[in-house]
Amino acid sequence: MKIKSIKGVKDILPGEIEKWQWVESVAHRIFSRYGFKEIRPPIFEYTDLFKRSIGDTTDIVEKEMYTFKDKGGEEITLRPEGTASVVRSYIEHKMHGQNPLTKLYYFGPMFRYERPQAGRFRQFYQIGVEAMGSPSPAIDAEVMTMLIEFFKELGLRNLELQINSLGCKECRPQYRETLKSAIKPHLQELCTNCNQRYERNPLRILDCKVERDGEIAKGLPKIKDHLCSQCEQDFAQVQKFLDAVNTSYIVNDQIVRGLDYYNKTTFEVISKTGLGSQNAVCGGGRYDSLVEDFDGPPTPGFGFARGRERLISILPEEKLQGLEQRPDIYLVCLGEEAQKLAFPITHQLRAVGLYVEREIEGGSMKSQMRKANKLASRFTLIIGENEIKSKQYVLKNMDGGEQWEIAADTLTEEVQSRLKSLD
Repeated sequence: MKIKSIKGVKDILPGEIEKWQWVESVAHRIFSRYGFKEIRPPIFEYTDLFKRSIGDTTDIVEKEMYTFKDKGGEEITLRPEGTASVVRSYIEHKMHGQNPLTKLYYFGPMFRYERPQAGRFRQFYQIGVEAMGSPSPAIDAEVMTMLIEFFKELGLRNLELQINSLGCKECRPQYRETLKSAIKPHLQELCTNCNQRYERNPLRILDCKVERDGEIAKGLPKIKDHLCSQCEQDFAQVQKFLDAVNTSYIVNDQIVRGLDYYNKTTFEVISKTGLGSQNAVCGGGRYDSLVEDFDGPPTPGFGFARGRERLISILPEEKLQGLEQRPDIYLVCLGEEAQKLAFPITHQLRAVGLYVEREIEGGSMKSQMRKANKLASRFTLIIGENEIKSKQYVLKNMDGGEQWEIAADTLTEEVQSRLKSLD
């Protein structure tokens, strides 16, 4: 039997991984600027964590989670999303006692058993952000603004921030019943998924991607007309803060979230070009009761998550050029003595922070220069019998073609100086 990867997962290989590393580096820079700190929770948790946070009746819990019993008989689940793990860690380590506002971000794999398709895998990677401890609408606006800045830094254009309010535990139950009454006459016209959602979470019918269902949803009661006064006031404040920093947005009253814990402000960032019906680039919102649901102190929160695969797939090509690191030096070694000498020289140059490659097996000068070219090395250092005798090596600029003789005893300093002159 030929060994191969499991359906729905993929290897991220050299040539591709540089894109992932670049996106992470941009995230580190932008998120840190806003005071967020990285957290790395484990990839598996007790199953009850996700049942309590996501909801027993959601598709994720019922159909998609990778759940198993470990050798101790405990029911364990590979995390299908990141927020629940971050909230668990927040409570367990009493972060609420360290700072009134805790701002965290994370990278990592998530796992859901669903049909693999373009940009969607059974092991997929997310970038997520959670801000916990403040009910202020300013936090909502700040996190969304930070996200837009992150996308801009990645070179993404033609994006649209769409926002909505889902109400709170005071006003949403009444709206839910109003919505169900309005949906009931249309049940036979709606898709199977929407019929299942009708009892469990009728708000999900509002963002169904089936065209006919979408048309029906447009005529259903709008949650904005059923918000309590506090939710109305908070949502108006969110918009004022966004306006104050010129973060453009539209209000879309059909935006809801698939997880049960969201309330008040919710949002999606939509790509207006190139993604077809699956045009959501990122989504998130407020979750003011989740920490308390996990037996933590009352702690409002706001966050988002974005799948890395789809994000990378829509990055502008010009931003992805030249991400692979070029060797500073490629050692071209001619003859057995040169091969022996290359080992300590390579170590010497790497010790001062240079990226150095060499041909281990030797070969003709032409073949070694060809390999240096293939790697786009900035310089080659040519060492042959004559160079060893004279203790003068040949350094060649592979971009400009200039070359110089360099004394063996000042090799490191000379190479560093030549490289610096190109920067």
